[in-house]
Amino acid sequence: MSYILSFILSIIVLVISCSAQDDKYKNDRGSMVKLQIENRGIHNLPTVKSMRTVPRDKFVPPNLIDRAYNDGPLPIGYGQTISQPYIVAFMTAAIDPEKEFKVLEIGTGSGYQAAVLAEIVSEVYTIEIITELYNSASERLRELGYKNVTCKNADGYYGWEEFAPFDAIIVTAAAEYIPPPLIEQLKDGGKMIIPVGSPYLNQNLILIEKEGEDLTTTSLLPVRFVPFTREK
Repeated sequence: MSYILSFILSIIVLVISCSAQDDKYKNDRGSMVKLQIENRGIHNLPTVKSMRTVPRDKFVPPNLIDRAYNDGPLPIGYGQTISQPYIVAFMTAAIDPEKEFKVLEIGTGSGYQAAVLAEIVSEVYTIEIITELYNSASERLRELGYKNVTCKNADGYYGWEEFAPFDAIIVTAAAEYIPPPLIEQLKDGGKMIIPVGSPYLNQNLILIEKEGEDLTTTSLLPVRFVPFTREK
């Protein structure tokens, strides 16, 4: 009887410990959203809700979990980063995401931006050229239950014609110019957001809006992203 009681108590302690950890990260996410996102003027409700829901701590290397909700990017290996929370929220809100959207992401990285989108839209298609990141992000998204995210290991320059057109496209790496295949795969009335400029220097975050054959481009803010990686 004492053994059974001891076992039950150990289970209770484990559950309480796990719950406390979950609460800690929930509080961290809440603070992140309030201080880094809402206080900086982002109030798009689906975006704010998603940023408060997605466990960013699951998308950073284990040794950086304590910094998961800090106000800045973090390295994820292979010369890549998980973007600053504010930038993820800014880019998400900029495309005005809606429930029925089909969105293409170029640069899966750790999978965090894809997860944020997946909480909002119907379908997310995401492309990562670095095989190791593709493998880990695919597994991570699957383990977290994101069934509406489809991953591909390829050169994102060419987009994903099989599933085009897309309601919106998010590019999470700096290109020196806007890839024409991505423009072609953007739906009429769709929006694309992409950092454009020289690698390793400041770039401009550009919003492209497509109306028939016409494109409207708007420079939103200066940013610094890792370069758009291409096949050699």
